[in-house]
Amino acid sequence: MIAYSPPVPAVDPTARSAGDEGPSRAEEPVVFTDGHHFHLAASADLEAVAAVAAGPLSVILQVTKRCNFDCSFCSETLQESDPTLAALERMRDNLAGVPRVFLSGGEPLLRRDLIDIVDMFTGTVIGVPTNATRGIQHARRLAGRVAFVNVGLEGPRATTNRVRGDYDTVMEGVRAFQDAGLPLSLSAVVYRSTLTALPFTYQIADLLDAGKLKLILPLKKGNALDLADHEFITVEEATATFDRLAELRTVHDWRPALRLTAWTPDTEGHMIVIGPSGQASAWPVYDAPDLLEPLGSLLNEPITEVWRRYRFKRNHYAKYLGQSIQTLSRSDRPPAGPVTGRIVHA
Repeated sequence: MIAYSPPVPAVDPTARSAGDEGPSRAEEPVVFTDGHHFHLAASADLEAVAAVAAGPLSVILQVTKRCNFDCSFCSETLQESDPTLAALERMRDNLAGVPRVFLSGGEPLLRRDLIDIVDMFTGTVIGVPTNATRGIQHARRLAGRVAFVNVGLEGPRATTNRVRGDYDTVMEGVRAFQDAGLPLSLSAVVYRSTLTALPFTYQIADLLDAGKLKLILPLKKGNALDLADHEFITVEEATATFDRLAELRTVHDWRPALRLTAWTPDTEGHMIVIGPSGQASAWPVYDAPDLLEPLGSLLNEPITEVWRRYRFKRNHYAKYLGQSIQTLSRSDRPPAGPVTGRIVHA
């Protein structure tokens, strides 16, 4: 596990003062794991940690809206100009104290100056969500600079080609990431028509030694407005899907962590997304236009002010700490027999 001092006061009253080197590993309420997600220490309480938090655990910073794919589930279809490096520096300064930043898109690897952006966030847990199609161009320079790359892959060739884009080009980029020694995770958007592909997706994640496989249900926005209604599975079906993958994980000894996010009241608004203009928003807010609830501009004020008016604090911490979604950690080894995943409702 990679430990760090999160933007929350230590729950343990013996934690060191701000003038010392920071709380010890044992005193930290939250750690970042080799499964590329956050974990709450056994001695810490979610409600207490969320209640005293001065800022988020993680934010998504869109460094571009441009993309070279046209994924059938894409919600980011409205275009904006790329932020300048100067604007990104201001946002970086206003994000001080946030443990993890996703440098996202669009497709972030389309930015030729991506390494300059990555270097701005040195000292932060940096995740880069990507379709990997520019992996050959960027992999070696990203190595040692980011915590992990998160590659979108819905399954074997035919499934990924239908849902997302060119499987072979994606895998060329993935191999470049591996050759450069970059830690890797996979994410897949789940349709009813892709359920049969998911065991193969999990096996691919295991073969790649991915830190985690993250499964996400689509939201009705952007391109996904054109999806047939039957492609959207229910929370109950998502639970059954997770349980089946957990059983297969036991049978085949697959190692990556497994996470599945369904859109329930407990996951509403859990993400803080910062658009290219610096506008911060809660996402997804089910009754808001474009599912985004504006929170303020990161160009003009620090994240602590944005956090103060953010009304999904508990959902944010519950989701990122795996307590409102279905999870199996990389170290979990479920016992033989029936395995039950969980969606915990507050």
